[in-house]
Amino acid sequence: MSYLPPGLQGLLLLLVIAAAGFDLRQRRIPNWLALFGLLAGIAMNTFLFETAGLWISLRGAGLALAIYVPLFALRAMGAGDAKLMAAVGAITGWQNWIAVMILTCLFGGVLAIILVLGKGRVRHTLENLKLILTSWRFHHLPYQLSPELDVGSEQALRLPHAVSILLGTASFLVAAAMWAPR
Repeated sequence: MSYLPPGLQGLLLLLVIAAAGFDLRQRRIPNWLALFGLLAGIAMNTFLFETAGLWISLRGAGLALAIYVPLFALRAMGAGDAKLMAAVGAITGWQNWIAVMILTCLFGGVLAIILVLGKGRVRHTLENLKLILTSWRFHHLPYQLSPELDVGSEQALRLPHAVSILLGTASFLVAAAMWAPR
C-alpha cells in the first residue's frame, strides 16, 4: 500500500461518490463517468510521475479489467462496475488497486449478508449457492440454470456494487493515510 498524492485522492473520492450515487438511484454507472475517471487517472498519474505514472495507471486499469471482465461475462457483475474499477485502477495503480479490491470484497460481502437477511432470503440464497457449485461441476454457467443468478435479471437480488467500491476505497484511503509511507 502506498500513499496517494492529495490530487489523486480527491479525484478518486469524487469518482466513487458520484458512481455510488448513480448506482443507488438508477442502478447503473454512466459510461461518461467511468471514462472520465479512467482518462483523468491516466492524465494525472502521467503528469505527476511522467512515464512511470502512465504505466502505473495502465497496469492498474488492466488488472481491474482482467478480474472484472470475467465476472461480467459470467453475469455476476455489471459492465459499469467493471469500468468503474478500471478507472479506480487507473487512479490508484495496480498495487493499491489490489488493496481497494480486497476491501471492496469485504464490504460487499457484509452488505450482501445484510441484504439477504433483510429480505428473508437466507435459505433461498443457500439454494442458489448450491446451484452455482453444481453448475460449475457440470460445466454450465450458473445463469443458464436460473435467471436469478444473472445480475441483469429482474428476478435477481441485486446489490449496488458501487457502494461497496465507495466503502472499500474510503477505507483504503484512511488506511493509507495512517500507515503508508510518504
